[in-house]
Amino acid sequence: MKAVFIVFNQANTERIEYMLDQLKIRGFTFWEQVQGRGTVDGEPRRGTHTWPEMNSAIITMVEDDKVDLLLKTVHKLDMRNKAIGVRAFVWDITKHY
Repeated sequence: MKAVFIVFNQANTERIEYMLDQLKIRGFTFWEQVQGRGTVDGEPRRGTHTWPEMNSAIITMVEDDKVDLLLKTVHKLDMRNKAIGVRAFVWDITKHY
């Protein structure tokens, strides 16, 4: 099992939830109003007058065999509009109950 943490511009919220539904990934935890800045060329997302946009984030636990398709789908969404941005990060889950 893997944890997939997805950070995205709030403009992509409906697309991210639709993507999870289409991939039959049901469970997730969602955070609104996440602040940050991309590591390479991302604009800050601070919710201020200077940097008004904000990010959101989702973490979901998925079976190993769904990870590659999820990452591929996230990448396709990112390629639709590079300026808006979406990133996904994967961790191994060693125990759960």
